[in-house]
Amino acid sequence: MRCAILAFTAGVLALQSAAVLPSAPVMCVCVACAIACIALERIVKRFWSTACFTACAGTLLGYTWAALIAHHALASQLAPADEGHDLTVIGIVDSLPYRFEQGLRFNLRVERTETPATAVPPRIALSWYADRGSGAGSLPDSLKPGERWRLTVRLQRPHGNANPGGFDYEAWLLEQGVRATGYVRVDSGNAQLDAFVPRIGTLIERTRAALRDRIQAALPDRQYAGVIVALVIGDQRGIDQADWQVFNRTGIGHLISISGLHITMIAGLAALAMASLWRRSFFTGARLPLLLPAQKVAALTGAVAALLYVLLAGFGVPAQRTLYMLVVVALALWFGRLASVTHVLCLALGVVVLFDPWAVLWPGFWLSFGAVAVILFGGHGRIARRETGFRANLKAAWRTQWSVTLGLVPLTMLLFGQISLVSPLANAIAIPLVSFIVTPLALLGSLAPAPLGGWLLLAAHAAVEGLAFVLGQLAQMPAAVWRAPAPPAWVFLLALGGTLWMLMPRGWPHRWAGAAAWLPLLLQMPEHPEPGRFRVIAFDAGQGMALLIETAGHRLLYDTGPGYAPGADAGSRVLLPYLRMRGIADLDGMVVSHSDADHTGGALAVLGETKVGWLASSLPASHPVARAASRHLHCAAGQRWEWDGVRFEMLHPAAASYADPKPKPNARSCTLRIGNGRTAILLAGDIEAAQEAALVSNSADGLRADVLLAPHHGSGTSSTQAFLQAVHPSVSVFQVGWRNRYRHPKKEVYERYGELGIERLRTDELGALTLAFGETVEAQAYRRQHARYWSPAPQ
Repeated sequence: MRCAILAFTAGVLALQSAAVLPSAPVMCVCVACAIACIALERIVKRFWSTACFTACAGTLLGYTWAALIAHHALASQLAPADEGHDLTVIGIVDSLPYRFEQGLRFNLRVERTETPATAVPPRIALSWYADRGSGAGSLPDSLKPGERWRLTVRLQRPHGNANPGGFDYEAWLLEQGVRATGYVRVDSGNAQLDAFVPRIGTLIERTRAALRDRIQAALPDRQYAGVIVALVIGDQRGIDQADWQVFNRTGIGHLISISGLHITMIAGLAALAMASLWRRSFFTGARLPLLLPAQKVAALTGAVAALLYVLLAGFGVPAQRTLYMLVVVALALWFGRLASVTHVLCLALGVVVLFDPWAVLWPGFWLSFGAVAVILFGGHGRIARRETGFRANLKAAWRTQWSVTLGLVPLTMLLFGQISLVSPLANAIAIPLVSFIVTPLALLGSLAPAPLGGWLLLAAHAAVEGLAFVLGQLAQMPAAVWRAPAPPAWVFLLALGGTLWMLMPRGWPHRWAGAAAWLPLLLQMPEHPEPGRFRVIAFDAGQGMALLIETAGHRLLYDTGPGYAPGADAGSRVLLPYLRMRGIADLDGMVVSHSDADHTGGALAVLGETKVGWLASSLPASHPVARAASRHLHCAAGQRWEWDGVRFEMLHPAAASYADPKPKPNARSCTLRIGNGRTAILLAGDIEAAQEAALVSNSADGLRADVLLAPHHGSGTSSTQAFLQAVHPSVSVFQVGWRNRYRHPKKEVYERYGELGIERLRTDELGALTLAFGETVEAQAYRRQHARYWSPAPQ
């Protein structure tokens, strides 16, 4: 069974790496081959042959099953012709609404569409803004799960940013069953039709909403109220980005949710309470243990308690894994069959990938099952069965924590490109505090009547506040985090082998010698271009600019993309994940072209987590980004420097322009030309026609470049004919957001580039672009290199 489940999971993983889904005939062939393997396995009785046939059958069935589920999920699509048009739908709010500064976000289960000749997917994700259209007062005072609404909406097909090391938003939407996103339009027909539609899903979500409201009412304006909400109902959206940074640097992020440890604790407490009451029922005269053994009742109670808690958690992968394992153990106890822990773990794995084939895409899946596997492997033969008492339990807890810390190092480096060196100490403090004090207090406080519930929630918040203070001190330590590039396959496998060697039972020869296998993993250095060459990564950050320039020994960030929402920006969502994946801990310099939010949005996040040598910008000294830099200077025409045979020249603005308050921020965009004597790129920020004309007039010969970053995202006020002819690029890069509200690039401007024979690369269609500059320019598009069946095909 274990071999078959592991092979089934491998087949699911293979499908999730495919660029296109297999056709029906191909799936039929896979099933036929799997049946043939099963038949041969029954005929051939030798062990290795049996294992090979079982693995082949499991892999083929896993691949086919995942393909069938994917075909079904993709069957409901919004037609391209219906994008951007007003549609009237009737549906039920079936998720926990999230209120942010500008409005609300929620999912709607569509029951019917009132717009003729239009098919809307059955589940859509909507934003409802307070300031859309004519506006004010259009946002409802409250929106609750289970309400039925008639709404006028504008939709688009699922689309997310595509960057190396970034979050795959399109895959996440597919897993959630969301096949269109959009926003609510201001319309007199928008109205609530029913206050509550009774269904199991809406009842669960309404309960979650009521618990969240109660916690927020008891902890108004408290910094860590979002942490309490996350521990009770699994909704982590209320936690500040700065707090997440501390939790991740100290390696305790796994605790700030409904984790497997919390579910097991709640299930155990419920089982223990029920067993005690059931055994003592003799005092009531009921004599219940004679009707049903207390052990079976306890197992059933624990499983039910775990199920209820997991439903409150939103059914995440770690919660699913724990639930399925507890259910298997409960069934084994109920039917009197002893199940080994490896069988339980594999069965839980099989159930997870059977019901959610996309679970294999997320780090939480691998960390969750990897942690349990490491505990099972590392705990073998460690503590003799005769050891009991507090000392033995403390020793077991220490060895378990040490095994998990060691065992997950290779996987953590593979997934995140960094490990927390203070994690063992932080977890030693946080695990008992969060699991045995904060979580029980939070659960009791959310359920107990006032004023007791409020007091318990305040006590839980005070404990989190104290923990956060300690974690903040640990996170500020210079050596809190070790970074290295995400390892190639051979480095990961070598480190994994060394880890298993170190976790072998006592008596295994030279166990600590396995640490030598970690050296290639931990001592990797970020890759650099060769001297005289350079590389530019133009990120897909939405409607904004962000580019990383790398030479043989230096790195420069030009602009930092937009801000998306309070606590969310291109710095934290796009740039920092990429830098972590590459093992880049510092930048030699940063250029922020001007003060518009689509260029400065991620700057504070990058400056807060990455060491930046200097910042050059056209920002005033009082700007928050300028004040956050360790060294700030104004960019000015005439500035030049050379790194590793690559020349950097600032062409605009003039130094004297800073004394004139009249120019708009766009007019003062830092314009940078980078070249190696053979090829060059021109980064023009948001300069407009007047600045382009001045550059052509003053230094036409110095504008020549093979690649041009389209000024102002291809707006109608830039990219004049004279400027394009002076630059004479062979390639242009348009950093624009998908279906952005400015309609960049403008049609006439985009066609102008084409008429001049300039190749046009768009980040909204191709994802992040990697441009290698040597004797010639070579371009790679992320969506082409990492095509997946759920993403739109690049043009």
